[in-house]
Amino acid sequence: DEIFIQRGILCVPDMYLNAGGVTVSYFEWLKNLSHVRYGRMEKRFTENMNARIISQMEELSGKEVNDKDRLLIMHGAEEVDLVHSGLEETMITATREIMHIWLSSPEIPDMRTAAYVTAINKVATSYAELGIFP
Repeated sequence: DEIFIQRGILCVPDMYLNAGGVTVSYFEWLKNLSHVRYGRMEKRFTENMNARIISQMEELSGKEVNDKDRLLIMHGAEEVDLVHSGLEETMITATREIMHIWLSSPEIPDMRTAAYVTAINKVATSYAELGIFP
């Protein structure tokens, strides 16, 4: 890490890079608890709502949406789409948290240390909320 810092090379924390796999495993665990696949409850609702929006747009504009675009717009999210979306949101949020700690704390020399501080803060917050610590 010191060599990277001296050379001005940004090193993405290994614990962050591994978080994607852990996050998707967590999503799978949640899905297994509920015995319902992601998207099952809202897919048809979303498709029907999008179809109504397209119909309204066509009525107001006097123009028809072509079949290819209609299918793309109407298509409700599949399970994989929802998992990707959830993973993307989780990783973006984690990046922002790590960067905030790193950039707002001059004593933290790199992103890896900032990632550790972020993780320790989350554990400490959980412990405090549960009354385990201090």
